Amino acid sequence: MKIVSVDVMQVPSGNSGASRGTWCPVIVRVNTDEGISGFGEVGLAYGKGWRAGFGMVQDFAEVIIGEDPLNIEKIWEKIFRKTFWGMGGGTVVNAGISGIDIALWDIKGKAFNLPVWQLLGGKTNDNLRTYASQLQYNWGPNLTKEALIEPEEYAEVTRVAMAEGYDAIKVDPIILSNQPDGKGSWKITGPLEKKVIKTVYDRVAAMRKAGGDDLDIIIEHHSNTDTVAAIQIGKALEDLRIFYYEEPCHPLNPTSMLEVKNNVNIPIASGERIYTRFGYREFLENRSLHVIQPDICLCGGLTEAKKICDMAYTYDCAVQIHVCGSPISKAAALQIEAVIPNFIIHEHHQRALNPESRATCLYDYQPVNGKYKVPDRPGIGQELTPEAIAKSTIVTVASAKTYG
Repeated sequence: MKIVSVDVMQVPSGNSGASRGTWCPVIVRVNTDEGISGFGEVGLAYGKGWRAGFGMVQDFAEVIIGEDPLNIEKIWEKIFRKTFWGMGGGTVVNAGISGIDIALWDIKGKAFNLPVWQLLGGKTNDNLRTYASQLQYNWGPNLTKEALIEPEEYAEVTRVAMAEGYDAIKVDPIILSNQPDGKGSWKITGPLEKKVIKTVYDRVAAMRKAGGDDLDIIIEHHSNTDTVAAIQIGKALEDLRIFYYEEPCHPLNPTSMLEVKNNVNIPIASGERIYTRFGYREFLENRSLHVIQPDICLCGGLTEAKKICDMAYTYDCAVQIHVCGSPISKAAALQIEAVIPNFIIHEHHQRALNPESRATCLYDYQPVNGKYKVPDRPGIGQELTPEAIAKSTIVTVASAKTYG
């Protein structure tokens, strides 16, 4: 079997609100001479970066034309070593590697008529515990309100998620920093004003009261706070029994993360902006993280994610795969979560409820009563619909080039 072409597709799948910015999934389809195609995703659909990912895959695709897609390790190493920037790393480079790598695993699963989780070692987990993510933006497929401000709004969204069967939720209680008195935004790097700490505490306390003692609450800061502010907020929230504390400070500074960990009695999590084993190494060695959150579509694909998770296992570190993409990214995440023994919980992002995004793929995997069944279909178990492909902007790479 040989790779004959690679399609790079920007898929229109709707925006879920102006406050959340653009939403531009970049999907990779690797095609072979035996008629088997595999799908992967570049994890840059949100924020600013999808165009860079769209171009990065085109450049990397030139390196793999003519290769046997079943030789996944060889191809990963070739992109890493032979493109010069592969070893330099960074968000865009590793996102490009990830999209291609996931597509290769999808091909391998289809070629052997097996789900990827079977090829990775078989199931350790099924019925994956799942949390409702990003509740500061409300919850549901057809939202009319974009931002939650008052504590009672945070209590109400907690009740909405729990009514769907979730016993764990995640919220960023500081990102929506418009003051309730209408006087503009707070400064959310430290030292923090008392009113900022109090407002954050009141929001989370309302969620704890609404959810009761058995609800697990994950706090996220998206690295918008610095070390001082993260410690102040973390210490203030300790009595509310927080499940873990995500991206409390700069995502690539192990020393700052360790300082937060040493001063806050809440487990610390990070990882969506940490890439490859090389990026995770220091965080694991200095024991600054209790939960790692690699994104399959950013960290180096399924090949690298499995290695990262196995490395974390040696440091007693739990894994929650970061999922904030199209249904392709979700399907890839479920494959590895089924396998690893240090899996802790699956992220079900607020964006994953968007009907337009859900309609882009053949299968609409959704949790039931806060649990995910792992798909048994061959490969990653997900593909774009023909209709979504027809609406996409597509660049096809069908010739090989060498560099260096």
